[in-house]
Amino acid sequence: METVIIEWLGLAFRWIHIITGIAWIGASFYFNWLLNHLMTSDDPKVSGQLWALHAGGFFNVEKRNIEPGKLPEPLHWFKWESYWTWISGFTLLVIVYYFGAEAYLLDPMVADIRPWQGILISLAVLGGSWLFYHILWSSRYAENHNTAAVLITTGFVAVMIVFLTQVFSGRGAFLHVGAMLATWMTANVFYVIMPAQRALVAATQEGREQDKSLARNAGARSLHNNYITLPVLFCMISNHYPATYGSSLNWLILILLFVVGIAVRHYFNIRHLKGTWDALWMLVLAGLLFFLTAVLATVPQLFATTASGPVDYARIQPLVEKHCLACHVARPTSPLVATTPKNVLLDTEQHLITHAAASRTQVMSRAMPLGNLTRMTDEERALLLEWLKQQSESDP
Repeated sequence: METVIIEWLGLAFRWIHIITGIAWIGASFYFNWLLNHLMTSDDPKVSGQLWALHAGGFFNVEKRNIEPGKLPEPLHWFKWESYWTWISGFTLLVIVYYFGAEAYLLDPMVADIRPWQGILISLAVLGGSWLFYHILWSSRYAENHNTAAVLITTGFVAVMIVFLTQVFSGRGAFLHVGAMLATWMTANVFYVIMPAQRALVAATQEGREQDKSLARNAGARSLHNNYITLPVLFCMISNHYPATYGSSLNWLILILLFVVGIAVRHYFNIRHLKGTWDALWMLVLAGLLFFLTAVLATVPQLFATTASGPVDYARIQPLVEKHCLACHVARPTSPLVATTPKNVLLDTEQHLITHAAASRTQVMSRAMPLGNLTRMTDEERALLLEWLKQQSESDP
């Protein structure tokens, strides 16, 4: 019953997370697109404008210079989309990765740490990384998007990727890099963007001149969020692609996929300035890097160590019983699953032969055993892979 309750709680908050995330990212992308496409106006009170066509209607959008005095009403704010995305995401982190730390967060073959230690590391990463980033970008050192500050931030993210992949399971590490950056994004809204907007509104209402540096700082953090978004989205879906997080080079794969996401985002940010074709090289670069990353993830698997010579079922049966049958039987005994995952039964030789190709992919990518709770060794993995290879390559 506990497993079922956790599963439904996970569904509820994942659904909320997706809904609010779409609302937040959609608004963010739209406003960045809007800022990049505003045209000049003859009206001194309008700093930019554009015409748009949507759903059969014509729209005139203006960015206005508001003089000290009364604000237009109603004035719409965008903040709860961000807040609820983080709240629901952190709740999911607790439900899946804290309550299920042994299965999803940790891997005893990566680092032999206890669940409470992993949870403390997780919390420290989320809070501590934000402090580093915020202090750096609040300092004079980062004024006007100083190149050194960008490089320091990039290097810091790379170091965190390497660190987390040496502490958590591949799946847990990828998710936590995304959670770390998503925390930065929401904290940017809460600690920088919203206070700046409140101060600008207050100055206008009180008849004072607006502090333009507040708008610049808010705009800079909004731009950071814009570039971080695509890498974060990959981290959120990465658990579906064990070939990425299960690789021995998972840290490098994640760094390269981050570059791919940022290159794609940069293309959409600059194409209005240089023209679609002039900026196309960014998409070409992203495509080449994605291909390189796929090769990098695949080649080590192709040359993975396997057992020499034919392997019969009698040799791998004890391994299957030890590492697979807590979940992949008609009535699972593992507390982590309520029903047989994907209805894949591995309790007989014929069942295992039927699912040999899919099982080989899961074992090779180290997605299974889940969290390596059963501590499958490299030798055991090689033996099982050889038998699965023989079955998947044999004639039906």
